[in-house]
Amino acid sequence: MDTPDVGIPEQLASRLSMPEQHAYLRGRFSRRKVLAGAFAAAGTVGGAALLGGSAGGTGGPHDGAPSAYRTSAAPAAPVRVAGSLVAPFGRHLAFGADPRTQMRISWQVPFAVTSPYVRVGSKPWELGEKVAAEVRDLHTPALSKKLPKVEQYYLHAALDGLRPGTTYYYGVGHDGFDPASPERLGTVGTFRTAPERAEKFVFTAFGDQGVSYHALANDQLILGQDPSFHLHAGDICYADTTGHGKESDTYDARVWDTFLAQTECVAKSVPWMVTTGNHDMEAWYSPNGYGGQSARWSLPGNGFDPKGVPGVYSFRYGNVGVVALDANDVSYEIPANRGYSEGRQTAWLDRRLRALRADASVDFLVVFFHHCAYSTSTHASDGGVRDAWLPLFTEHQVDLVINGHNHVYERTDAIKGGEVGKPVPVGASTDPTRDGIVYVTAGGAGKDLYGFGPGVEDSYEGNVHDRESIATFRWTKSRAADPDTVEWSRVRYTGFSFLAVEVTSGAHPRLSVSALAENGERVDHFEVVRGT
Repeated sequence: MDTPDVGIPEQLASRLSMPEQHAYLRGRFSRRKVLAGAFAAAGTVGGAALLGGSAGGTGGPHDGAPSAYRTSAAPAAPVRVAGSLVAPFGRHLAFGADPRTQMRISWQVPFAVTSPYVRVGSKPWELGEKVAAEVRDLHTPALSKKLPKVEQYYLHAALDGLRPGTTYYYGVGHDGFDPASPERLGTVGTFRTAPERAEKFVFTAFGDQGVSYHALANDQLILGQDPSFHLHAGDICYADTTGHGKESDTYDARVWDTFLAQTECVAKSVPWMVTTGNHDMEAWYSPNGYGGQSARWSLPGNGFDPKGVPGVYSFRYGNVGVVALDANDVSYEIPANRGYSEGRQTAWLDRRLRALRADASVDFLVVFFHHCAYSTSTHASDGGVRDAWLPLFTEHQVDLVINGHNHVYERTDAIKGGEVGKPVPVGASTDPTRDGIVYVTAGGAGKDLYGFGPGVEDSYEGNVHDRESIATFRWTKSRAADPDTVEWSRVRYTGFSFLAVEVTSGAHPRLSVSALAENGERVDHFEVVRGT
């Protein structure tokens, strides 16, 4: 990629942390009068003034974008278009902290609108009263001569007090666009809350999607699994194409609009639960690079820092506790945000895993984040992730870890104490209380694929090529690639794919994990059964 024309000089970007990049960009554009006063106004609620609607959120502390990260001081008045001509798009759902009773509905509009809202009902033709939506406007200056300035309008409504295990219909609108009117019924969406008691369900997962035909194909296959929710393990849309934590000032904010439009076919009915990857750090918006994420997503507000880190949270669905983490905080490979939580995320992880494991209704713990704990592909394994979190995964008997980052499918044997606790070939079963933890890299969601090392062939269902060992490496704290020879790489597939996990409860609960290729064929499956 070319060096930015008006952003951070390459010689500076190579050594600036994310907060330093943020300060540099704000100072530079302020001096150029591009956004005069933007920093001073960053703490104001921009939605009411900019869109002319209510900016009052109805959810918890994280259901609104942190005010310090909003970029509400746009250099020009917004374009005004009659509300009847403005169609909402990019709908995406997310759970609140309690999926049984809470749902967050988010969407976009291309122009400023007045009084945005959502209607919800038990039938598509009987939508209820208007629930006011919160406005989170986002201004991105022309960070390069190749990119225009961009104004984006993200809308969010928090629904609380819902009935467990219930299907709801909803429509999003604003003055001039009423989803309850007969001519708008085609815009009505639907969702289902989590059940009160554990029952069989499916969830899906991947990382590293971006915008492409392959991404869309994966989305259509995911929809066919009828999942209760979807986990996206970072590197969401690739507005920042480099992902080095060095030149994140070059990202194209418009790619987010394209991604959300692409994803809407699934995310309008399936809660799309994201966490952050290295390509999701965007320095202009906030010191930690997540201000844009806070504007675009409404996620459970129960992480270590509900006001500033959207990708760290947890929720319980049925008999599964799910924990989302931000691996940028501990990564040795890409250190732009390393240590920003000052250990608070890891301390929160310890407390959260302990509480979930003590909950008698929780059988399984699933953790997902971006950087790989164990992989032999291009980025290999991140020693920072291992040093910070693996002892906690072991202590609290995590059952499944899902990563992205490497654009392949790769799955380990059960790992215990850094070694193979039990070989887990295709179709096998493993018990994490005895054997250790299986780590899955599911990074083949749609972005350009990687491969494995020279002479290392794929090995998957119907095409098994087991190897005694593979030469690879792991990243060290000094950002050196430490060579390693490992025996834990069990399944490898260099194709577009995603995970589908069927969860059962009862006397013999289990996770039945499958990896499905872009053509629908299964390339891996195994089971996690506790206490066998």
